[in-house]
Amino acid sequence: MTQDVQTIQKDRMRYTKDSFSSSLVLLAIVLDCLYFVSIYQSDVGTYYYNWVIGVSIVYNLIFLLAAFLASESVKNRRNGYAPVLVVLGLIQIARVFFLPAKAHAATALVGGVDVPVMGSKQYIYVVTCLILSAVCCIIAAVTSARNNKILADYMRSIENPAA
Repeated sequence: MTQDVQTIQKDRMRYTKDSFSSSLVLLAIVLDCLYFVSIYQSDVGTYYYNWVIGVSIVYNLIFLLAAFLASESVKNRRNGYAPVLVVLGLIQIARVFFLPAKAHAATALVGGVDVPVMGSKQYIYVVTCLILSAVCCIIAAVTSARNNKILADYMRSIENPAA
């Protein structure tokens, strides 16, 4: 690209929203919703009737609220939300090893027969949802931080052209 085109793109960033990062966070929210719908619709014996599901529900609500706040903030190019998105992404990855992994390894007594709590297809589905949600959060964080740095550097260059 020529220098003029790059300058125009940087100048446009002053007046446009970071919709790419925001859309990635919204996609992460959708993927998290698909995850918890799959988990919460499962009803195998009494396996899911414990405090772990309660904690999972509370965390999902916190994730949805924090991710939506981060989505709106990165869309408006506010600084400070990239670390929040990275933390949310890392927690999404960590969640793979709790409820899905334990439910996949467990069996429950239903009608006198031991049945798996979570089949392999559902396990692959929920793990994929969590991992993709995490990847979306992390990519959104990196993209937002990079765009904000480019814009901040450009703003400094037009405020102080001699530097």
